[in-house]
Amino acid sequence: MSRERYPVLWIGQVAVVTLPVEIDVTNADAIREELLAVLNQGAVLLVADMSKTDFCDSSGVSALVRVFRHAATSATALRLVVTTPAVLRVLSITGVDRLVDVYPSVAASLAGPNGQADQAWPDGATAKADTDGGA
Repeated sequence: MSRERYPVLWIGQVAVVTLPVEIDVTNADAIREELLAVLNQGAVLLVADMSKTDFCDSSGVSALVRVFRHAATSATALRLVVTTPAVLRVLSITGVDRLVDVYPSVAASLAGPNGQADQAWPDGATAKADTDGGA
């Protein structure tokens, strides 16, 4: 899978993958393969940047869960950046937001692995943000 399809920004062993506006049955498999390919390149933290994603169907949710399972077996952390209420709702309804840490921005997702504090979002969803300044 070409990295040009879904841009990947490497910061040391941290990879930030920018996902598309819509994640559905037409591209969920390709997104899963792209994220797995990044994991296989040695990422210790994979951030799936869904900040521009405004639609994610069940095939997209399934792809994210499969990537999470693979990441967990390889001791890699997976974090999602989600800003759209519709996507937050899908993740909440399916319980994925309790499986994978969800952040309100890429900066918050990169802040550090410890000292997470909850931030309430207006729609009642919860995002986890690190507060230790990356220590």
